[in-house]
Amino acid sequence: MANGEWQMVNDESSDHPSTVYRLPSVVILGLARQGKALARFFAEQGWRVTVSDTRKPEALQDAMRELSDLNLHYVLGEHPLSLLDDCDLFCTSGGVPSDLPVVQEAARRGIPLSNDAQEFMRRCPAPIVGITGSAGKTTTTTLVGKMLAETGFTTWVGGNIGNPLINDLPAMQPTDRVVMELSSFQLELMQISPQIAGVLNITPNHLDRHKTMEAYIAAKANIVTHQRESDIAVLGYDEPNARALAELTKAEVRYFSGTSAVNGAFLQGDTLVLQRAEGRVAVCERRALRLRGMHNVLNALAAMALADATGASVAAMERVLSTFTGVEHRLEEVRRLNGVLWINDSIATAPERVMAALRAFDEPLILLAGGRDKDLPWEDFARTVTQRVRVLVLFGEAAALIGRHVEAALAEARAQHRPMVLQTVIPAGTLENAVQTAARYARSGDVVLLSPGGTSFDAYRDFAERGEHFRQLVMAL
Repeated sequence: MANGEWQMVNDESSDHPSTVYRLPSVVILGLARQGKALARFFAEQGWRVTVSDTRKPEALQDAMRELSDLNLHYVLGEHPLSLLDDCDLFCTSGGVPSDLPVVQEAARRGIPLSNDAQEFMRRCPAPIVGITGSAGKTTTTTLVGKMLAETGFTTWVGGNIGNPLINDLPAMQPTDRVVMELSSFQLELMQISPQIAGVLNITPNHLDRHKTMEAYIAAKANIVTHQRESDIAVLGYDEPNARALAELTKAEVRYFSGTSAVNGAFLQGDTLVLQRAEGRVAVCERRALRLRGMHNVLNALAAMALADATGASVAAMERVLSTFTGVEHRLEEVRRLNGVLWINDSIATAPERVMAALRAFDEPLILLAGGRDKDLPWEDFARTVTQRVRVLVLFGEAAALIGRHVEAALAEARAQHRPMVLQTVIPAGTLENAVQTAARYARSGDVVLLSPGGTSFDAYRDFAERGEHFRQLVMAL
């Protein structure tokens, strides 16, 4: 069935039973990036493909035009249970919740559930490095890909970052290397794990989707739970939830740490070190990194451990770490104007990520925070803001919620006679107003940091569109 071959079916509907043949059928929910890749792959493999999306045809014209050369059946505006009739495989895009009635009914009927990442991994001829975490996935994935390419491997980077990869399968060779970013949404359904798996950290995120921290951790755990003894798991030693996954995998476990000497990669004084069977190898000095913040030191250590497990050379690691300046929308320097540095960290869609960003700067900070809440805890964020941010500018749906938490943190600090840096909290409504407000309050030597803490979906298609708008607004000042 994997290549769209005909299936034998016993036809007993007439007085003269016979054997007939039919092509396997796949249903794909969601016509975004992952859904389009799956539809093309299965159609070109000869499957009967049905694509369903709750959006109306007029909203999907561009996507349907991209796939116009394929023989696809569309069910739009709803996900009826009739999709499951004569269905052999049911695939969901990452943004499709697993608690939809049609998904739950597919599971009840015993129809296999899958997604683009799992279907790719089942067929990939090359070793796969899979990377997940609540923060740092994209930076670490990018670093590992660059280290392997610098070593000389033909390297494919994708998954939750950029290209879904499944359509590149025909060009891949067993000697290549594949680096995949994997989200909790993708991992939730998966019953296969990569040969080399990295878990950076598991801190509260996407609880609007997963509902509980336990369910979120369980989704992340799938990246290691199906590994074999010959595989390798690289876990964040300093983060308890990631470290605990060592109990769930059969694979060899290696770690990365900013505080402890571990089997893997760690920070020894100011040196990033690999621990190998033959001994310790210094890769580079911390001051050589072009990335700001301790969280990026940990990302670099994770990348070293993962790339080392996949065959990268130490020289390649050192060259990449000393030249890589970051991924857009992740502590990205937009411009320096009148002595003020403007930073785009639109990717920060959880309070934990904002706190990591705040710790990356010693300069006085003006923080632009807001967006849409994901039912995440804001208490630690609020305490950190009172201690590290001079001016807080709030925008978007979550502005009032964040403001209440910050007011509570200020009251707590006053009651405990703790010093506070925060001077002003300003509701600005929109991101455009937030930028204008920040410009009025900014002084030479300040950093204005867009690190929202909430998602972009209250006003933008995604965090990248929000980051692009921020860039435009800052460049227009």
